[in-house]
Amino acid sequence: MKQVLIIDESPLFREYLRVKLQENGIEVNIGISTMDGVSKMRVMAPDLIILDYNLSRQGFMEVLRQKKTDLNTTNTPVIILAGQIDQNQLIELVPYNVKKVFSKPIKVDAILTTISDILGMPLTIDETPSIVEVHVNDSIIFIEIAKGLNRDKIELLRLKITELIELYEIRVPKVIIMLSDMKLNFADAPNMQKLLNTVLQSSKAKLRYIRVLTKDDFARQFIQGRKEYEDIEVVTNLQYAMEGLLALPDSSLEHAEKKAEIIGDRILRAKTKESSEAMVLKFDTESKNASFELMKNSLQNCTIAIIDDDFIIQEMIKNTFSKTGATVYAYSDGEAFLNIVGSMKFDLAFLDLNMPKIDGLQVLKTLQFMNIRFPIIVVSSNLQRDAMLKVIQLGIKSYLIKPLNPEDIFRKSMEILKSNF
Repeated sequence: MKQVLIIDESPLFREYLRVKLQENGIEVNIGISTMDGVSKMRVMAPDLIILDYNLSRQGFMEVLRQKKTDLNTTNTPVIILAGQIDQNQLIELVPYNVKKVFSKPIKVDAILTTISDILGMPLTIDETPSIVEVHVNDSIIFIEIAKGLNRDKIELLRLKITELIELYEIRVPKVIIMLSDMKLNFADAPNMQKLLNTVLQSSKAKLRYIRVLTKDDFARQFIQGRKEYEDIEVVTNLQYAMEGLLALPDSSLEHAEKKAEIIGDRILRAKTKESSEAMVLKFDTESKNASFELMKNSLQNCTIAIIDDDFIIQEMIKNTFSKTGATVYAYSDGEAFLNIVGSMKFDLAFLDLNMPKIDGLQVLKTLQFMNIRFPIIVVSSNLQRDAMLKVIQLGIKSYLIKPLNPEDIFRKSMEILKSNF
């Protein structure tokens, strides 16, 4: 029996890989830290090591050094999972038989294919084209699924929902499931049931707090025709779905009226881009209980931009990241930011919509024209219907409403920057 050692500090990702590999007859051991991983590596002499680059620089290299000095593991292949890694660091990995480096967020179908190739044994992988995105705004969990229903991706969805509920400490879970660019039929019924049951079990949301946004006739008939789902409302308009959920009692929703302006026809009609690898689950994060040191390791090499003419907002965001080691640059208008963006690499940006000279919407359009892509969190005190529709059309799905507070800034940033898969 093939043996795989996973040394990764993300408990949910470890668990997903463990279950998936064991289902395929592979023995899996877990290392939760450098010391634990080295100890288990010596005992089991694995056929493959999957190693998290974010163990800390010292711990990560110690695992590789110990592997190289042990005759039983010196030739063992390694897969590296990394948030970001530069060319010089890649060169350092050559002597340690590193076969593949995956940048986070991980394309899970790609890593499973690589594991299959290295071990020389087939793995059962659902290859149904599917794109899944999960994010939280105003304590509502937004789940967008496009192109098709993939059972492996639905299993990952269970982990995403769990992490986000823990991160945001959501007391009353409310869920909008958006099925876009999708034509389902009777053959999709088992996966549709798996999707709904996964959302219900992982979110623990009451049926009346769940909306399914779709124009697909089969999806509507499937939900409305089953007694166990009879309180789930099927809608075709995102504005209506949000108005209903935001009207439910929850003292944390201070800007319900503004958020209800978001509308959903674009999401349901949009054609998704073709991709050779089926899906990325974005907006992942470590749980709220993760140590500050682990978060610091993830952020210390990050470069963050603030594009906002409000000096107080600039200082608040700077202070939020002051102890993480991240590098933060502030720009008071869109023109100043666009003058330098082509010569710098950013991992994250906070973008105000209302600014002098060049506003936030024009910044987004210009970045799209320049084909410059990185995560952007829109920040505004005035998210009205027309503005938000334009923001959504430009690919932005995360936003914060002024006035801001450091906790919301940090949580939203960790949701994006700590993405594992």
